[in-house]
Order: sequence, then structure tokens, then C-alpha cells
Amino acid sequence: MFIQTEATPNPNTLKFIPGRHVYDGILEFHGAISADMSPFAQTLFKIDGVRSVMFGEDFISVSKNADIEWAHIKPEILGTIMDGFVSNVPLWVSDEKPVKSPKKYEGEAAQIVEEIEQLLETRVRPAVAQDGGDIEFEEFDMQTGVVYLRMRGACSGCPSSTITLKNGVENMIKHYVPEVTRVEQII
Repeated sequence: MFIQTEATPNPNTLKFIPGRHVYDGILEFHGAISADMSPFAQTLFKIDGVRSVMFGEDFISVSKNADIEWAHIKPEILGTIMDGFVSNVPLWVSDEKPVKSPKKYEGEAAQIVEEIEQLLETRVRPAVAQDGGDIEFEEFDMQTGVVYLRMRGACSGCPSSTITLKNGVENMIKHYVPEVTRVEQII
């Protein structure tokens, strides 16, 4: 098994590409405690300096603490990922996939939210996935026109995520959905 690595715009996150399917959807963990249902993520959190782990469709993003150099932990991460796939360590052990319950919208708001989610799914998420991240719709405030989004994986905490959000995502959404006045990131 050969695992490629790619740098991301976030200097503290690397994207590991195992050349095979990883997960249907996105799983993200911010520490060993949050990964209690993911034996695979738990093995990665045993590596000193690993801060977060995100499983995507065909990649794994690993974020490290800023005070640790990649040269010190990258070989161990690569070995752990390889061992995990070879040993068939499960990504998720519960019968239920983690799902957040979306807020319900009605009427015009529901139509606007559907347009926003469609733009995110077709134009934004594929682009941020290339950088080892994800972007998730959280909420739309019909009164103010503000869209709240969550950056995940390599995009979370990335120095350029604010620029991506404001100059890229916000401008595109405002162009296609005139009811949107601005986009804000939820941390």
C-alpha cells in the first residue's frame, strides 16, 4: 500500500491519500475522547502531537500541534494509517453514523437554504476537499441574511480560511443567492 501526502493551506494539517475508499461522508474528531467510537482515530491520537483527525471519502486529514514538526510525526502517522488499513481497523464501531439534526426551515427560507446547500455541495465542498478540508452549513438567519458555516479538517484553523470564506464562498453565495448579505464562520 502506498500512501501519498499532500500539503494543505493549513501548515499544521497534512492530507494523507491511501489510494482507496476511506469513508462515505465526513468524520471529524478533535481529540481521543471525541473518538471513542473510532478505533482508527484513536490509534492516530496515540501519536504525540496529533490534534485532530478527519476521514473523508478518499483521504485522511491529520492536524498537529503547532509546536511539533512534521518531520517528527509524519512517519509514525503514515505507519499507523497503513497498519490500520492492513489490519482492517474500523473507522466507526457504532450501528449509527454520527448525524447532526438539521434546523427546519419553511417557505422562502427553506428555498434559500436549499440553494445555499446545493452551492456548497456542488461548488464549494469539492474544492475544499482537495485541500483536505470540508465546509458545512450550520444556519441561515432570514432576518439578517447571514449564513453560518463551519470549516472542518484542514480548513479549521487555517490561516487562509477567513480569506477563502470571505473572498470565495461569500462572494459566490451572494452572487447566486441575493438574499444572503454575508457569510460567517462558526468556530
